[in-house]
Amino acid sequence: MRMMLLSFSVFVCVGSLTAFGVETEPAQNSPAKIPAKPNIVILLADDMGWGELGCYGQEVIKTPNLDTLASKGLRFTDFYAGCAVCSPSRAVLMTGIPVGRLSIRGNKGLHEDGKWDRIALKKSEVTVPEMLNGAGYQTAFIGKWHLGIPQDVSTWATGRGFDFAVQEQWGPKADGGVFDERDHWVNGCQESVFHDYTKIDCLDEFRTDIALKFLDQKRDQEKPLFLFMSYRSPHAHEFFLREKDRYKEHGWPEIERRHASRITMLDEQIQRLLDKLEAMGEMDNTFVLFTSDNGPHAEGPAGGDKHDPLFFISSNGLKGHKRDLYEGGVRVPGIAYWKGKIRAGETSEHQAIFYDVMPTLAEIAGVDPPDQTGGISFLPELIGKEQKTHDHLYWEIMEGRAAKAFRQATRMGHWKAVRYGAAGVTELYNLETDLYETKDVAASYPEIVEKMNKILRSESKKDPHFPYSGDGP
Repeated sequence: MRMMLLSFSVFVCVGSLTAFGVETEPAQNSPAKIPAKPNIVILLADDMGWGELGCYGQEVIKTPNLDTLASKGLRFTDFYAGCAVCSPSRAVLMTGIPVGRLSIRGNKGLHEDGKWDRIALKKSEVTVPEMLNGAGYQTAFIGKWHLGIPQDVSTWATGRGFDFAVQEQWGPKADGGVFDERDHWVNGCQESVFHDYTKIDCLDEFRTDIALKFLDQKRDQEKPLFLFMSYRSPHAHEFFLREKDRYKEHGWPEIERRHASRITMLDEQIQRLLDKLEAMGEMDNTFVLFTSDNGPHAEGPAGGDKHDPLFFISSNGLKGHKRDLYEGGVRVPGIAYWKGKIRAGETSEHQAIFYDVMPTLAEIAGVDPPDQTGGISFLPELIGKEQKTHDHLYWEIMEGRAAKAFRQATRMGHWKAVRYGAAGVTELYNLETDLYETKDVAASYPEIVEKMNKILRSESKKDPHFPYSGDGP
């Protein structure tokens, strides 16, 4: 439903290398014919709430560039992350597979040796870049991957379809060492670029510098481009932030000043990237999608203050935040822009979710999506054509070994069911009359609850890494 309304320092593991092979107008009011193989740019924020952009009602934190992007494109009101925490949500986005059928359902999972540790995507789970490589795309990834195992480079971005990848890494190395989180690794583990936070205001400026240098030196003009920018803001754990004065006049607690600053700086860095693409003549045929991997966090540095998502009303009053399957944890910003193809200034109430992105990109690129996807392309909604809708949406998360750590939720039309704990009681909310999920009406609608329970059972498939599913342990 629609309503009008670089210079960097280079570090190497082996040998002497350089990271890049060198020294160191508003859209029209009617949909146009879709051209063959346009560029595709995904802009992913980290832990940004549904209410943290001006175009979504934020009144204090300034995001003029993303607000302008929304005014020239389409803004979704009911756009959903794939999960309520980083790794599984990104896995859904990258594969088009609903989280209940994925190999990654939490930031960590159970291994054969009994350890609870990070999980990688299975090789059988086809990724978006693997799909687009077959369509002749040049594919590039910059930023936070979080879909692999630190010791196994084959599970990193460069091993999962990206021609060019510069990604952060943390945790243990295969040789027994530990990754420095300030290093960003280039096409594997043989070479890195170092984020010197004394010279750059924020990590997202550093990542944008890398992207601009890639466009200058590595862009293959004979191929359409798929660029995935995985930003860090406003995640709590950017320990090194040079910028210290923005929003200081408000007298906010430092943890909140930094939070707001990161969002505004992200907004500025996204505009730097889009300006570069415009200067290169690429924006005339580039599809852009901006979103966030989950809702706002309530976190901070170890031993320090924690961000309060209520301070800036980060979810516009929605219940819950990161790791919650209530609306505040999974409903996220969704902005789509495509010059001359998407009508400017539109707002859509279509219910879209991360597993819809892969089939959407497949349709844009003119290729068939893999059979694994559970999504529906929302391209028709973007260009003003008849749009198919989901019977229901589904989420689950398991952040810990215990049965109480298993959570599920589903949305069917205006009904939303949430169940916390493998043996938990199903709550039911009517989002049409109770968007903020304040009144559990399960007792009044037992027939709806039974339908929802069937969905919760059927959508969650057993997996050895996660002890619980919709059918229990």
